[in-house]
Amino acid sequence: MSQIYWTTIDSPVGELLLTADDAGLTGLHMEERRHGPAGIDPRWVRDESTFADAHKQIDAYFAGELQEFDLPLNPSGTTFQRRVWASLRTIPYGEVRSYREIAEEIGRPTASRAVGMANGRNPISIIVPCHRVIGTSGALTGYGGGLERKRLLLDMESQEASLL
Repeated sequence: MSQIYWTTIDSPVGELLLTADDAGLTGLHMEERRHGPAGIDPRWVRDESTFADAHKQIDAYFAGELQEFDLPLNPSGTTFQRRVWASLRTIPYGEVRSYREIAEEIGRPTASRAVGMANGRNPISIIVPCHRVIGTSGALTGYGGGLERKRLLLDMESQEASLL
């Protein structure tokens, strides 16, 4: 098992827990999340320097200065989950897609519910923008960080995108 590093940073959506291994970022978790670590594993090593670039990019994102993250990512998940998460990264800043559209994009048009489950298990929120996925009707649906945070992120992005 490889070494896991961690740190926390403050953000407009609350404290964020970042985790990484030598291959890249493995997690970005909000407080009061449905999935993810229950806390800091005593075997993990706190290391601020590992996350310097991630911290800088997250700050720039919340300042409206960054629309696309450029960080090495190493999320742990099934092949299907990884396909969904890769698809999420193609959703442009300030835009949304439905679960059905994601299912169609990955070649599994009847897998909307499975896409929703994979979306909910995304370990690298914000950077892998699961908040940009909505119901087919256009309604906000579940978000591991809570619907209030989802609305805040979508509102922030749509306001910044309209300034371009």
